[in-house]
Amino acid sequence: MTELDALLCLQHVPNLGDASIKKLIQTVGSAIGVLKEKKSNLLKIDGIGQAKVTSIHDEGHLKAAEKERVFIHKNNIQAITYRDKDYPVHLSQCIDGPVVLFGSGAIKLKDQLVLSVVGTRKITRYGAQFCEELIAELAMFNPVIVSGFAYGVDITAHKAALENKLQTVACLAHGLNQIYPKTHKQYMAAMEANGGFFTDFWSTDAFNPQNFLRRNRIIAGLSKATIVIESADKGGSLVTAQIANSYFRDVFAVPGKTTDPYSKGCNMLIKTQQAHMLTSVADLVYILNLKKETLKKAPVQKELFIQLNTNEQRVYDFLKKEGRQDLDNIALHCNLPTYQLAGMLLTLELKGILSPLPGKMFELI
Repeated sequence: MTELDALLCLQHVPNLGDASIKKLIQTVGSAIGVLKEKKSNLLKIDGIGQAKVTSIHDEGHLKAAEKERVFIHKNNIQAITYRDKDYPVHLSQCIDGPVVLFGSGAIKLKDQLVLSVVGTRKITRYGAQFCEELIAELAMFNPVIVSGFAYGVDITAHKAALENKLQTVACLAHGLNQIYPKTHKQYMAAMEANGGFFTDFWSTDAFNPQNFLRRNRIIAGLSKATIVIESADKGGSLVTAQIANSYFRDVFAVPGKTTDPYSKGCNMLIKTQQAHMLTSVADLVYILNLKKETLKKAPVQKELFIQLNTNEQRVYDFLKKEGRQDLDNIALHCNLPTYQLAGMLLTLELKGILSPLPGKMFELI
């Protein structure tokens, strides 16, 4: 028996959650050791009661684990244990993170900015446009976009990531032997080539709507921050936001009209200070302290092909004529308030038009 076999056995035990499994292993030393330990000794461990260890030595768990191992090998699935070096670093900080995480595709999270994007299945035109534009602007920071592969915001985020050549990861509420919803099967090949799928459900687990709540902890746990695009006053997105807050991660929500049913959840998160208000990529850059070193290297477009609004064009023309200038001088000569100019300069930087320098100085690239 390998340590993975033993972890699968423990994962199969009813009433024994991931946090309890980790506590048992921490006390005994290994998953194999837990299976070999006397039940009477396990019951002495604080927080481990009779219900959790009643069937821990049942041979049925080993048979089930062996069957799942066959499925894993046959389908080239990655089985990553919480003690492996390849286990996602953010998820490793969550006490209830899966002891075994199953993955498929070409997921690479090490040293990557990971952001989760969630929201309603009934996304509006406004929500879809905001999501697509946000991810397009974030592309310069080369983030990994995580979501749940569901209708609405989820699939919009995945598709926007793929269109911008970003890695994207879908967390599933079922085993890797199926896909839900079936209509999204058309995106699987592209997803696995540019990210992939994660789940902690087995191939033998029955699909159940209640699985989404368990899935949501992985979405929240994988990322540095969770972004809620649109949400009604109740729903899984709000649960994901609450979980992210419990993990001490940043949460962002897109505000909307008070009369819009799918803005009520976001407005509530902002009003109750459970989320930062998100109106543009500049909010993420500022609050998450994103550094220019994380930018994806890309060829700079010529000015001819970049569309600028009136104020951006004014700033561009001034810098082209005068050369390197500081923030206050730009604001004075372009007749723009400093608070408005700061966000505009960031947008121009993301468009590859100018570069920030020490001392609040800026110059065209």
